[in-house]
Amino acid sequence: MKCELNRYGTRVWLSMILLLLTAHAGWAQSDVKLAEAAKKEGKLVWYTSTSVTESKPLLDDFEKLYPFVRGEIVRASGEKTLNRLMTESRAGRWDFDVVTISEVDALMDAKLLAPYKSPEAKNFIADFKDPDGYWTAIYVNYMTIGYNPKLVSDKDAPKSWEDLLDSKWKGKLAMDQEEFTWYATLKKAWGKEKTQKYMRALAKQNIEWRKGHTLITQMMAAGEFPLSIVYAHRTEGMKQKGAPVEWVSTVNPIVVTLNSAGLSPKPAHPNVARLFIDFILSKPAQQHLRSLSRIPARADVEPPSPRMEQSKLKLKTTPAETGAEFKETIREFREVFGL
Repeated sequence: MKCELNRYGTRVWLSMILLLLTAHAGWAQSDVKLAEAAKKEGKLVWYTSTSVTESKPLLDDFEKLYPFVRGEIVRASGEKTLNRLMTESRAGRWDFDVVTISEVDALMDAKLLAPYKSPEAKNFIADFKDPDGYWTAIYVNYMTIGYNPKLVSDKDAPKSWEDLLDSKWKGKLAMDQEEFTWYATLKKAWGKEKTQKYMRALAKQNIEWRKGHTLITQMMAAGEFPLSIVYAHRTEGMKQKGAPVEWVSTVNPIVVTLNSAGLSPKPAHPNVARLFIDFILSKPAQQHLRSLSRIPARADVEPPSPRMEQSKLKLKTTPAETGAEFKETIREFREVFGL
């Protein structure tokens, strides 16, 4: 009798999973066997640099879809998350199942990711995923020029990076003091000689140095300075709420940083981890990210603004750099700008 009940319970549970996967076909393409194996694990540990206001709603969606899973978010900046993972791995600890940060090159260099080719990855362009499946971007950041239209007319606003060298912008441009990936990406696009020539000319523009893109955009909206280097999604979000800010879509290239998902080499909950990666790359999860004013990486999900459509912009993703290469990028940037 007990065995019959157990078999009945298993059949009921499998039927529920089939119904979930059918009713939410866009949420997950994982097969029932993966979901069944994940049920036995029941937990997810997610290390992320994404803010709790954005990561928690996604985890809530995942738990509703798979109610047998309880998730734990370990949130810190990308740099702190990277350092934590390196410290833990050196101690023989593998506490995370999935990680989502921008510093995936450093994770790859340190062998802190394992390959997993999610069935959802086919919906992402080649630049937004690793060919061997070590990572796939979940959202992207577009770095470009921003301006306050109360202080700068649309007609007079810079249209290219080179326009920032105009003498009329001297002392009127704000930048984050750690714009290393921007520097590295322009060097990738333009070559070292042209980039350093440009940067040395830009350094003579009496740049207003600040820390943090959100703070810089807020200060620009408040009229502290007319121009800054901004993230388009933050600027667009503030603009839609009525702030006097705008971003330039014509720069070549728009620098793209990726926040990507990767699997732990030794996850405690491997099936839940794969299930979660499938979920976070799915169309509904990507649409939820868009509702949170993020730019989804998935090609078939519309961005927060039609101006952010991938095919309409001259995009360049940040280059893959080893730890030593990135340290050299930082040294060059600081040397050029005297920081």
